[in-house]
Amino acid sequence: MTNTASLPTVDERLSPPRERLRYGALVTMMVMSFVLVTAEFLPNGVLTEFARDLGVTAGQAGQAVTVTALVGFLVAPTIGLLVPRLDRRDLLVWLAVAAAVSNLLVALAPSLGIVLASRVLLGAALSGFWSMSLTVASRIAGPERLGRAVMFTTAGTSLATVLGVPLGVLLSTFADWRAVFAGAAVVTAAVAVALRVLLPKVPAQSAASLAILGSTLRRPGIALGLAGHVLTVLGHFTAYTYIRLALERITEGPQRTPLDEGAIVLLLALFGVGGLVGNVVTGVIVDRHLGLLSAAVPVLVGAPIVAVILWPTSLSVVGVAVVVWGVAFSAWLIVLNAWIGRRLPDRLEAGGGLVVAGFQLAIMLAAGIGGVLVDAAGVDAAYITGAVAVALGALLFGLAGRR
Repeated sequence: MTNTASLPTVDERLSPPRERLRYGALVTMMVMSFVLVTAEFLPNGVLTEFARDLGVTAGQAGQAVTVTALVGFLVAPTIGLLVPRLDRRDLLVWLAVAAAVSNLLVALAPSLGIVLASRVLLGAALSGFWSMSLTVASRIAGPERLGRAVMFTTAGTSLATVLGVPLGVLLSTFADWRAVFAGAAVVTAAVAVALRVLLPKVPAQSAASLAILGSTLRRPGIALGLAGHVLTVLGHFTAYTYIRLALERITEGPQRTPLDEGAIVLLLALFGVGGLVGNVVTGVIVDRHLGLLSAAVPVLVGAPIVAVILWPTSLSVVGVAVVVWGVAFSAWLIVLNAWIGRRLPDRLEAGGGLVVAGFQLAIMLAAGIGGVLVDAAGVDAAYITGAVAVALGALLFGLAGRR
């Protein structure tokens, strides 16, 4: 059933001072998202040179990404407790500065240990940004247009998927990987300045505490909805982490020739393109049709995973599945945040923190579970597990909506 109700009124401090959207502020939030996500996965793009220069294995170097997820899981629900009175605009500025310092330290790091320590700052910046993004978006656009505002921040993630990481790889072919991270530090510092200039003041919500987090989870449908969120993201990443292995099974032509490298890269890019499309379309309609999207989007996340299982060698089926997958997962991020905003208009910081913590928890679990399944039973085992997890997540989220 389509939900056309307006979002409830929130604390006046979170209401926009004027009706017109602050597009400059929203674009700055998008750019912040872009540079953070790009920096998070930059080690993947320069992994070979990264590991060789530091004298470690590729697996050890890959922990530069893992540590950001672990720190993010710990920081997401607690950052509001650590700085209960700091204006949230100023908090985002300091988080951008922390990310810039992280990138600069990585560029100068003489060892993997220094790199991992530096990435702690990035993990905190990532989760802190996402935890506060609902509060800031509501202040910029107003609760009745929260979904459209969230569209801008999630667009940064989609852009990073399509352009950010590949750009890092491209730059590393012309410059040392350290120069790439140094460049990321400069760009992130510039974003910090833009945040300070373009964002409105966003007073902190009062009474941030562990008790608030607990009482937030006890509100009707919230714990169930977040459990559905974790399962949906867990299923997505359990499958998507190994999409390269799935794509390598595709064949074409009468001789059933495996896809070449260029075709695989194109299919991976299609996921990001689908994410951009899903981001824009969902952002435009989510505030008016949240009920319908809440029911449909989790199903659309799972359907492409099932298609890859059933037709693993079909280029046409898998190609369409990859695009739909990108559309659906991008839509999920917007739908979930709009759902939380509508359910918790007076607890946006607590709700945002719990959403991000669940997201990071799902990433960590997916990395472990998916790796074991692929090594023990092949890529189909990971995809079947992912499909089952998404199905359970859709069921729980649907039940939460009824509450």
